[in-house]
Amino acid sequence: MSGAPRPSARSAARASLLWIALVVPATAAFGDQLAPSGGAVRDRIVVGMQLEPPILDPSASPAAAIAEMLYDNLFEGLAEFGPDGIPRPKLAESWDISADGLTYVFHLRAGVRFSDGTPFDAAVAKFSLARAMAPDSVNAQRARLAAVAAIDVVDARTLVLRLRRRTGSLLEYLAGAAFVMVAPNTASGNAQHPVGTGPFRFAAWRRGDSVTLERNPVYRGEAPPLAAVTFRFIADPASAYAALMAGDIDVYTNYPAPESLAQFKADPRFTVSVGSTETEVLIGINERHAPLSDLHVRRAISYALDRSAIINGAMFGYGLPIGSHFPPGKPAYVDLTGRYPYDPAAGRALLAQAGYPNGFALVLELPPPAYARRSGEIVAAELGAIGIRVRIQNLEWAQWLDQVYTRHDYDLSIVGHAEPMDYDIYARDDYYFGYSNRDFKALIAALENSVDAGERAAALEAIQRKLADDAVNGFLFQYPRLDVWNVHLRGLRIDDVLGVVDWSAAHFDGAAARRDASGATQAARGTGANVLRAMLDAAPWGVVAAVLAGLAAVARRFGPAYVLARLAVLATTLVLATAVVFLVVQILPGDPVRFMMGLQADPGAVSAVRHELGLDVGTGRRYLDWIWGLARGDFGTSYTYRVPVRVLIGERLEISVPLAVYALSLTALIAFPLGLIAASRRDTWLDRVISVFTQLGLAIPNFWLGLLLVIVFALDLHWVAAGGFPGWQTGVGAALAALTLPAFALAAPQAAILARVLRSALVATLSEDYVRTARAKGADAWRVLWRHALPNALLPVLTILGLQFSFLLAGAVLIENVFFLPGLGRLLFLAILQRDLIVVQSVVIVLVGAVVLVSFCVDLAVALVNPRLAPRGDS
Repeated sequence: MSGAPRPSARSAARASLLWIALVVPATAAFGDQLAPSGGAVRDRIVVGMQLEPPILDPSASPAAAIAEMLYDNLFEGLAEFGPDGIPRPKLAESWDISADGLTYVFHLRAGVRFSDGTPFDAAVAKFSLARAMAPDSVNAQRARLAAVAAIDVVDARTLVLRLRRRTGSLLEYLAGAAFVMVAPNTASGNAQHPVGTGPFRFAAWRRGDSVTLERNPVYRGEAPPLAAVTFRFIADPASAYAALMAGDIDVYTNYPAPESLAQFKADPRFTVSVGSTETEVLIGINERHAPLSDLHVRRAISYALDRSAIINGAMFGYGLPIGSHFPPGKPAYVDLTGRYPYDPAAGRALLAQAGYPNGFALVLELPPPAYARRSGEIVAAELGAIGIRVRIQNLEWAQWLDQVYTRHDYDLSIVGHAEPMDYDIYARDDYYFGYSNRDFKALIAALENSVDAGERAAALEAIQRKLADDAVNGFLFQYPRLDVWNVHLRGLRIDDVLGVVDWSAAHFDGAAARRDASGATQAARGTGANVLRAMLDAAPWGVVAAVLAGLAAVARRFGPAYVLARLAVLATTLVLATAVVFLVVQILPGDPVRFMMGLQADPGAVSAVRHELGLDVGTGRRYLDWIWGLARGDFGTSYTYRVPVRVLIGERLEISVPLAVYALSLTALIAFPLGLIAASRRDTWLDRVISVFTQLGLAIPNFWLGLLLVIVFALDLHWVAAGGFPGWQTGVGAALAALTLPAFALAAPQAAILARVLRSALVATLSEDYVRTARAKGADAWRVLWRHALPNALLPVLTILGLQFSFLLAGAVLIENVFFLPGLGRLLFLAILQRDLIVVQSVVIVLVGAVVLVSFCVDLAVALVNPRLAPRGDS
C-alpha cells in the first residue's frame, strides 16, 4: 500500500529465521505467482464486513448485512432515504397522494433494466410488492403493507396502490430494503444469485469468505468508476485491525472496535469517519415483573444512569446520548436527555417513595455484543449506587432470543434496536418490554393516519415525550457508525438510515497505485490449481482405496473375522452417534427461525419460513428424514444459507483438509527431529533445551501464536496477507502461502506434544533387551535408534497423529477466526450461534465419522506394525 511504513532492519532480523524456515519452503516453487502487478490506477476495491449475510435476497431475510452490501448497489426500490431521512424517488420518478391518503400513484422511471436485460415496468413493480405481501410470503416486513388493498397497473410507467386505511409511513416502508424491486423470472433465485437494477451486478459468492459485485453493463446511469467491489467477512475485531493495517482491505464498514480508532486516526494512510446509525441502545425493562411495573422505580433507574460514563466506558467516547427511542439525526428529533439527568439522590428518593428504601435485586441479561457486555458492567455499578443490586448473566444470541425476547424471562437487558422507524414496537402488548398504554397506542394510530408532514412531525415529538415520561426503558445512546478507509478513496456515500454504503461514485485518486487488491497472485493460474483441485475432488476416493487396501492387508494377516468385527464396531458407533448428536442438538435453546427473521418479523412470515424449512413437523419425523437423507448422501438444507448442507461441507473441506494435512506435515517435520535428538541425547544440555521449547509450545495458545505471526509477517514486514484465503483457482502458491501461517500456528503446539510423546516412547524402547543386544553386536547409536527403537516406538506416535488430524480438521476454529479462513470449524461455530441445527448435526456427524475412521485406520496400522496386538490365534 502506498505510504506504508518500511520495516526496520531490526524487525527484519527478528523475523528472518522463522520466515526462511517456514514460508520459503512452502512458496519457493511458486514465487512467480507472488509478484505484484503493475501501477495502473485501481478500479477494484476490497471492503471488510463483520457479518456474512445468510442469503442475498433482502426481501426474504431481514439480515442487515444483505442491505449493507446490496441495497442501492445491486437492488433498488421505488423510493430511497435522503440524507435527512426523508423518502425521495428512486425507481419511481415521482408520486401523487390523494387527498384522503388512500391512493398512491407512482410514476416510474424510464429506461430501467435488470442486470440480465429484463426491463423494469409497472407490471414488475406490481409483482415485487404482491410477492412481498402474499399470504405465503417469507418477507419479514410484509405486515408493513397490510393496508394495501389493491395494486393496479395503469400503463408501463404508472403504478397505483389503493389502501384500505391510511398508512402515513408507507413511503418510508417502500424506501426500506425489504421491498426492493425484483424480476419475475429471477426472483426465486435471488437468495443465491441476485439480479437487480443497480449500478453493480452479482459476480461471485465464496460462502464464508466474500461476495463480489462487478460493474453492471446495462445500468441506466453513468457507469461506476469501480469495476468490482469485493466484500470480505472478517468477524474478529483483532483480525479486522490487522487486515486494515496490512493493506489487505481498503475499507472496513461499521468498524467493530472503537478502542483502536485512535491508531487509525494517527495513521496518515487512513480516513476515519464517525457518524450515527438507527440503532438505539437501551436497557430493556420488563414491566411484567414487580417492582419494574412501578413508574417510580423505572424513573429511579433513569436518574441512576450516567450516559456520558457509559459512552466513554463502553464505546470509548463514540455515540450520542438519547432520552427516548428516536435517532438524533431525524428532523423530528427532540432532545430529552435532560428529562432524567444523572442524579443518584433523586433515584434513591424515588425508590423510597415506591416502598423500597433498601433497594432490591435484579438480574441483567446481556447478549454477546461488546457494547452490551461493557455497558452492562457500568450500568450494574450505577444501579448499585441507588440500592438496586444487579447480577449479570451473559447469554448467547439464540439464548437471548429464546429467554428474553420470546419467553420474557428477564428483569433487565441491554440491546441495540437497529430497525428504522421502530417506535411502533411500544404499541405491541406482546412485545418483550411488557409496556401497554392506551394513550401511546393512540399516538401511533394518529401518526399512521396522517400524511401531512407537519402533523407527522408533531405526532413523532409526542411519541418521544410519552416514552420518556413513562420511563419505558433506560435509554442510553445512539450507536455510532464507525468507518475506516484508505485515504486515497473518494466518493463514498453513506446512508445513516439503513446503514448502507453507495459505491456507485467511489474511486481512488491518482496517487493510489494498484497493488491488485483482489489478490496479488492472479498471474499464474491454471495447471497447478487444476491439478490440486483434481486431487481434492479425488481425495475421498483415495481415502476409500487406502482403507480398502489396508483392510485387505489386515484380512490376509489376521483373517476376515477380525476385519468384520472391526467394521461392525465402526458401523455401530456411527449409528449410535447419529442418535446422540441429533438429541443433543435438539436441546440447544433458541428458535432458528426467530434468529433468522429478526425481532420485528411478521408472525405469518415466521410461520411460512418454518414450514419451508420443515421445522413444523415432529422431532421423530425430522430424525428419520435426516437418517434417510444420510443414507442417500443428502445432509439436508441449511436453515441459514438455504443451500444443501453437502455443498457447504464440501466448500469448507477444500480448506480444512489441506490445512489439516499441511499442519500435520509441519507437526511431523518439527516433532520427529526434536524427539529423535532429545532421546539420543538424553539428560544432556541439548535434551534440556528441547524440553524447554516443547514446554513453551504446550504453554502458548495457538491463536495467540497466530496473532503474533500476523503482527510480524503481515503488519511489520508486509510479506504476506494478514489472513483470508484467495481460493485454489488463484494458484497453488497463493493458496499455500495463505495457509502457511495458520498451519504453523496449529502445528507448533501439536509438534510439542508429539515430540514429547516420541521422546518418552524412544527412551522406554532404548532400555529394552533387544536394543542392548543390537548395541552389543556393534550397531552404532543412530542405527539402533532408526532400525530398532523407532519402529517399536511408533505405536503411541501413530495414535497421537490420528487424534491430532481429527483435532486439526475441526478444532481450528480459533485459528480460522484469527486468519478469517472459511473452514469447517468456522462453519460449525457460526451454525451453533445461528442455531442452524441441520448444519450443526450434519457437520458433527461428518467429524465423528472422520474421528472414527481415523481411529479405525490407526488400529489397522498398529496391527500391521505390531502383530503382537492381533487377536489371539490369528497371528
